[in-house]
This record gives sequence, C-alpha cells and structure tokens, in this order.
Amino acid sequence: MAGALDGVRVLDLSRVLAGPYATMILGDLGADVIKIEAPGGSDDTRFWGPPFQNGMSAYYTAVNRNKRSVTVDLKTEQGRETVRRLAETADVVIHNFKTGTMDKWGLDYEALSRPNPRLIYCSITGFGETGPLASLPGYDYIIQAMSGWMSINGTADTGPLKVGVAVTDVFTGLYAAIAVEAALLAREKTGRGQKIDLSLFDCAVSALVNVAANYLMSGDIPQPLGNEHPNIVPYSTYEASDGPIVIAVGNDRQFQALCSLLSDRSIGSDPRFQTNPGRVAHRDELNRRLNEEIKRRTRAEWQRLLAEKGIPCGPVQTMDELFRHPQTDARHMTVTMHHPTVGPLKLVASPLKLSGTPVSYRLPPPLAGEHNNEAETRWQNDPEAEGNDNESP
Repeated sequence: MAGALDGVRVLDLSRVLAGPYATMILGDLGADVIKIEAPGGSDDTRFWGPPFQNGMSAYYTAVNRNKRSVTVDLKTEQGRETVRRLAETADVVIHNFKTGTMDKWGLDYEALSRPNPRLIYCSITGFGETGPLASLPGYDYIIQAMSGWMSINGTADTGPLKVGVAVTDVFTGLYAAIAVEAALLAREKTGRGQKIDLSLFDCAVSALVNVAANYLMSGDIPQPLGNEHPNIVPYSTYEASDGPIVIAVGNDRQFQALCSLLSDRSIGSDPRFQTNPGRVAHRDELNRRLNEEIKRRTRAEWQRLLAEKGIPCGPVQTMDELFRHPQTDARHMTVTMHHPTVGPLKLVASPLKLSGTPVSYRLPPPLAGEHNNEAETRWQNDPEAEGNDNESP
C-alpha cells in the first residue's frame, strides 16, 4: 500500500538529529529520501558511540532509516553541481548548515528554486536566519540553556539540568516535518514551493507552552520543581514500597478519590487542600504527607487501586522495563530491519498509525555512499523518474 507521501522526493543535506529526524518521518510516510554526505560519511552520529553494531552506531540508526545515501564533496564545484542536478528533480530540500553557508555555495533557495519553482526548501539552523545570533551554530545543549529549558529542570539543590534527550532537536524535527507537509499542501493550491526558516531556538521557546504562558501572564520567573508540576498538585513522583511511581491528580474530585485510599483521612478533610490553588500553595507539606502514605504499598497495588478510581498513574520504568512491557509490544513500537552488512537492527518504530496510508520500513539506515550508483544512473539523468519505488530492503 502506498504511503501518504509516496512520489515525494526529499534531498536531505542535514546531519546529526533535527534534520535527519524530520526526513526519517517523511521517509516513514513514503517519501523517497536521498541523504547527502561528504565522501566517507560526514554525519557525526555515524561515529558517536558505543554502542556500535558491526561498525554502525546506535545513534545513527535511530534517525536514518528509509533513506538512500549519496556522497558528494560540497567543497568542490563538481559536488555542488551534483546537488543542483538532484534538486531539479526534488520536491523538498532540507539542510542544517550554518546561516550563509548555502548562499556561499550557490545552493540557497533562490538558486535552487529558479529551475524548480515547485521546490520546498527547509533551512534548519540554531537561531534562524535573522537576528543578532543568526551566524552562530546551534547545539541542543546550548539551546536548552539559552531557551530557558534548563532553568526549569532540576531542583534548587541540583541547579539547572538538561533533559536527558536532545529535545530541542526533536522539537525542531517535528516542526520541520509539519512545515514541509503544510508546504506540500499549499503547493497543491498555488503550484509553487516556498522557503521554510526554522531554528532550534524558536522551536524550543514554542515548546515551553504553559511555562512560558505562566511567565508572560504573571511576570513571575518559573523555578525548577524537579518532577512536580507548576500549576497542579499532587502531580509528582512518589516512592512506593518497591520503587518510584508518578501520580497525576488533575482535579478536586480525583484528589478526594485519592484521599479515600489513604489511611490518614485527615489529608482529605484538611481545608488547605480542598482546592487546587490551596494544594499548590501548600505543596511541600501535602507531598510530604502523601509520601508517607504511598510508601505503604507497592507500585502494582497503587496502579490497581488508582485505576479503579480513575486517577492517572504509572511506574517510573527503566529502558528494559519499557521494552518488555506488554503495551509496548501491543503498539508495535519496535521494528527489526535487516541490513546486508550490519545485520538485523532493532529500532524504535514510528508512532504514526494511519489506517489508509500506513508507514513502511523499506530501507535500513544506509552506509555512506551506498546508493551513489543510483544517483548517477537514475535520479540525475531521468528527471521524470518516480520519487519512490517502495523498494524492499
């Protein structure tokens, strides 16, 4: 069955995480993605490890399936001309070079869209193509610091902490995929492509959602709360007798339902805790008393009791617990792809579950330059070639 983006060709000049994550999403949805690297492979994640499997890093495999790899030297005019010819048959170009680099090479939107006015051109940079920081490179860690994300993670004791995953890259990859799909829809109406200017900084600021809204409304600078919620209490991590569990009480009814399970009934009758604003104001004392109660039972007992009351909860799981959980299996959240030289690769599957145009896993993460011959014999010389042949790996 054809994917939603079957027939769409994407020229991917990005590396590391944000751009490759976006292009993998497009590839999962059926697009034909051509990954451009320097000879020998210039995506740094190829070398980030361990772990490695037969020379291929886990980091690289996480965001590079459903792509073909073509190697060219962009520092030479011959290499740049190869990209220009490939762009003439592409629907989308995505890159994450520093602001000004593509202009210097003659690979900017204006240059590539002249022979291909239907081209959608997505630029991903650290700080965008305008503003005083436009020329700076972008790294997730730096963006987490500058966008305020680190200031709201951790506790007063730990100081600022980054999120364990490079979330600003992930946010930007998701926004990039959304923007490209929107531009493809707009092209159906106008017949023309357009340029997309995305930055990690902008996407990180956008993803602050309610925390940023709290500040903009009140002027109060948010403080790090660890695992607690700035607006809702109790909504935190508690220690059961056999490990940590998250309990998320969203309203006053759920709070009273929780209190009905506690041996200390005075918690539910305390006038300070009757409303959420009161619980927020007295969060420290309430959480201290709740922890005394939660540690009396196991996580499984609390899950059963809280589920019966309609109160959201869940254990804090390690990776091994996550990937052996029956829900992970039921949702088919892993997939094994077979590479002819690397062997079977177990990957996280796409979360996109479309009934009519399901995602597909056609090509395992490629070796550098694995598809160079196709670039010469098919894509450059045959502008009418279909963007995606749904070839099986």
